[in-house]
Amino acid sequence: MNEGEVIRVERGNILYLVVPCYNEEEVLPRTAEVMKKKIAKLVGEGMVSPQSKIMFVNDGSRDNTWKIIYDLCNSDPVYSGLCFSRNYGHQSAILAGMMASRPHADMVVTIDADLQQDIEALDRFIECYQNGCEVVYGIRNDRNTDGFFKKMTANAFYKLMHLLGCKVMSNHADYRLLSKRALDALAEYREVNLFLRGLIPTMGFASDVVYFDVKEREAGVSKYTFSKMLKLATDGITSMSTRPIQLITMLGFAVCLFSVGMIIYCLVDWAMGKNIPGYTTSLVISLLMGGLTLFSLGIVGEYVGKIYLEAKARPRYIVQSFIWKKGKELENNENLEKTHNSEKIDDL
Repeated sequence: MNEGEVIRVERGNILYLVVPCYNEEEVLPRTAEVMKKKIAKLVGEGMVSPQSKIMFVNDGSRDNTWKIIYDLCNSDPVYSGLCFSRNYGHQSAILAGMMASRPHADMVVTIDADLQQDIEALDRFIECYQNGCEVVYGIRNDRNTDGFFKKMTANAFYKLMHLLGCKVMSNHADYRLLSKRALDALAEYREVNLFLRGLIPTMGFASDVVYFDVKEREAGVSKYTFSKMLKLATDGITSMSTRPIQLITMLGFAVCLFSVGMIIYCLVDWAMGKNIPGYTTSLVISLLMGGLTLFSLGIVGEYVGKIYLEAKARPRYIVQSFIWKKGKELENNENLEKTHNSEKIDDL
């Protein structure tokens, strides 16, 4: 071996696709078919192990999503399923799938069930992983498939996050690969208020990006409503940055300086015997100060609320059922290893 020559060590290649699902009965059969074919192709090319699986996470769906997942798991060992006791949210579903996959997988890729994220990009994800990356981010090339309002709010969100000092990848929507090493590190994080897009970059592992084109949704409609996007944005800001509180402090200081100036101005006018216009000025200042005070209290209240939730240390989610098929025998695993303190496995 020549001096300075780099030896590439082949890494473990058991891949688990983690697919969060919420009311996806319309698209799920098609999704399962496409993902199964992709896994088979990767296995045939030697890129991933035959032990690779597709794990669907049912986030408290109200339709037949879990029944479809259950039937898929019975039909083929490539599928596995995890079902929440109720709806806990997209971020919790992703985390649960990754933590359930951790004992078995060498790498995990999280991908949405609607097939908008290009599954053909998996080859490049795996190449980056084999080249030594512990985290690989999927970045969309554009937002042409989004409506005007969603495109505008998404761009504003990323700009705001960067302004507040948060390390967030622009146009990255939870399509990513994590190695087993990264999963082990992520399991050490105990936040109840999850914002994985901001949390994972803080781990500091070697990473790369893969760019992909977003496709039209295969079936159904998006379940990510404006209220959910707003909650995600609020969670992201309050869990990753304290700059809003710092801005309130700076605003309070500026208002104090302004108030001192106004007091001096009024005293000088009074000493000179001038009439001090009262009603309009007082009303405007009172309304302005009242609005700023309530707004500031609201921001501080968000942080206090997050502290309250963290202090209670309630489970981030509860798993009602977990299906993992080995060979020809379907196992209802009632004693799944508790990879972190928020999992609970019950009978189907």
